Amino acid sequence: MEKDKKLYNEHDLGYKHILSHKKNFIDFLRSFVKKEWVDLIEEENLILIDKEFIQEDFKEEEADIVYKVNIDGKDIIFYVLLELQSRVDFRMPIRLLMYMTEIWRDELKNTEENIKKRKKYRLPVIVPIVLYNGKNRWTAVRSFKEILNGYELFEENVVDFKYLLFDVNRMDKEELLKIANVVSSVFLLDQDVEIEEIIKRLKLIGRIIRSNATKEQEKSFRSWLLNIFKNRFEGDKRDNIYKLLTEVSEMEVDDMVSNLGRKLEEEFKHREKKGIQQGIQQGKKEMVRNLLLLGVDIEKIIKASELSKEDIEKIKREIN
Repeated sequence: MEKDKKLYNEHDLGYKHILSHKKNFIDFLRSFVKKEWVDLIEEENLILIDKEFIQEDFKEEEADIVYKVNIDGKDIIFYVLLELQSRVDFRMPIRLLMYMTEIWRDELKNTEENIKKRKKYRLPVIVPIVLYNGKNRWTAVRSFKEILNGYELFEENVVDFKYLLFDVNRMDKEELLKIANVVSSVFLLDQDVEIEEIIKRLKLIGRIIRSNATKEQEKSFRSWLLNIFKNRFEGDKRDNIYKLLTEVSEMEVDDMVSNLGRKLEEEFKHREKKGIQQGIQQGKKEMVRNLLLLGVDIEKIIKASELSKEDIEKIKREIN
């Protein structure tokens, strides 16, 4: 359990590192949020707020990112919750309300009394965003009011908001390839697909990074790949992947990604060939056991199995 928590925490921090680069965050909004207000946001106006508003009850479960931007003279806060775990949390609307309240409390605490008392004083809008990469489809309610018992009776007289949800594993591969930026590349590699598909995607992503990423974005992508990608595998595979990542880590990012794909392909072809050979050998040994049990002469078994006399005698000793 502790090991799983550590892996999830590394994953959370990996995404946090990616989206804490303003160009990546702007690309994320422009590529995945289909709202007109996105076009009003300028990168130079974005401010990353270096605070965590995670409640103590949830401290080990997630990481968050908070950006502030001014649009047409109005302060807007983007609160991004990284829900990078395998399960759906049906408490999500409650958790988001807690975090949003903490942000507003912090805003009020740091605003002068005479300003807060003005008729025109307004709290900043908070846009809650949930980024989820679990295997199961997200089934938690999206509107806060839906978690209130009997909300239908009171219409607009109850607190309500709706969060933006981005479900990584349900994103379309072709659309992500068409978007072709660092964030879509991360989503492509983070989806729950077979290793053969990951290898194909690595070969394509090398070209995407080379063509569309700044040096700063390349650096953030390299960090994500080195620290997170190895966690897709277990046991010997993980050790081998870490070794491959170390071998290619000093290359330019596009070469690193392409070479990683090629080396992974070689690794798994070797494993597949080795597995086939082991299967053939196991089949021969089973045949030899059966022939020995039937009393067939060892010389005839040698010809039939192409195993050495020593191997056959060893099998015979195991039977006895």
